[in-house]
Amino acid sequence: MPTLNDTYSTTPEMAAVMSDGALLRHMATFEGALAAAQADAGLIPRPVAETIGAVAAKLAFDEQALFAEALMGGTLAIPLVKLLTGAVRATSPDAAASVHFGATSQDVIDSALVLQLGEALVLIDSEMTRLAGAAADLARAHAKTAMLGRTMLQPATPITFGLKAAQWMLAVLESRTRLRAHAGEALVAQLGGAAGTLGSLGAHGAPTARHLATRLAAMNAYAPARTQVRKGTPLPWHTRRGALIALASELAIATGAAGKIARDIALMMQFELGETFEPAEAGRGGSSAMPHKRNPVRCMLTVAASLRTPGLMATLLSGMTQEHERALGGWQSEWGALPELVKLCAGALANMADTLTGLNVDADRMRANFDALHGLPMTEMLSLALAPHLGRAEAFALVEKAAREVGATGRSLADVVKADAAAAVLSGDEIDRVLDPLSALGATQAFIDSALAQWKNEK
Repeated sequence: MPTLNDTYSTTPEMAAVMSDGALLRHMATFEGALAAAQADAGLIPRPVAETIGAVAAKLAFDEQALFAEALMGGTLAIPLVKLLTGAVRATSPDAAASVHFGATSQDVIDSALVLQLGEALVLIDSEMTRLAGAAADLARAHAKTAMLGRTMLQPATPITFGLKAAQWMLAVLESRTRLRAHAGEALVAQLGGAAGTLGSLGAHGAPTARHLATRLAAMNAYAPARTQVRKGTPLPWHTRRGALIALASELAIATGAAGKIARDIALMMQFELGETFEPAEAGRGGSSAMPHKRNPVRCMLTVAASLRTPGLMATLLSGMTQEHERALGGWQSEWGALPELVKLCAGALANMADTLTGLNVDADRMRANFDALHGLPMTEMLSLALAPHLGRAEAFALVEKAAREVGATGRSLADVVKADAAAAVLSGDEIDRVLDPLSALGATQAFIDSALAQWKNEK
């Protein structure tokens, strides 16, 4: 059952995928695959492996009882293997001796995590694609919607809303590309036995590990994990966590990319700006005290997710300093941090995909906010237009003086400059054209076109 935290921070689908019950199911799957791999390697008879696999596939769990036993041994693998062994023994006493043969607790938990992450990444990849697509649609629709660029939260030069959306899109698209690459490296079966040597399996150890890697890769729900199976005998990664942490890091980056979008929209949604609004939904964004409120709830949840993520990454990075052949605390610290990070990423991406899909964009308000500055964001362009006629220093001084007068009087920059005899080197129409924000967009359209072309090629 999802917790209140899950309700706030992730999707129902991801809560189910990253649940304790799902982890137990994947642990049982590992045990069945291990027996099959040992049969592939000629270590145990095929009928024995088939019996173990069949029982593992139907194994029923009393989660609370298993958790209570796990607390005693410090690992969920001990009671799970005990439960499976008893169930196999009830079917075939001879087969029971081959359950979990040669493996260690970390093998089953890490390999189950790989399968669990595979299912999670299918959902995350889908949400990233949906979010990038929604941003691409906005970039295309608003390529020429002029608005204020803002640097350090202050008015800068003009941009278009389409350019802002294209930046959002590329951040998500690039993160998805890196995530797929990291998945191919990280989602690899774990099998090393007691100290990473598979000593109890003798000459059958390396073939068993190779067959297991192939079998679990084929079971993985995430395509990049299936298509980038490492060749040869995989060296156990019990205390070598770099590939897994790199994958987690990209999930954190994806959450941050969603958080950036949320922060931008929430700022533009402030009454003083009123440029964008989350989709109107009955009951969403209300206040317990103020009936007029329309709060950016999806943005709020996404920003909260992005703020929680760095602490989880710090835990995962700190846990990499693992002792010798099996960690005391470092590996175990991943058990809570990594699933939480995955769930936060999914929730953040889903919230922003929903937001951008139905985003209300007020193009008139964007232009009105620009015009409210009476042309001041165009001072650089005006100075550049006057420089060939007056000289660079003189042109800058004229525009600087005019800007001060605009600030003092509230008159438009165009009116002030047109009244200055020194600016008569430009006609009134020329001054108006220079001060039109659409004349100062530079490479904006080319940038948007390039970003959309990348989206088209990679979607």
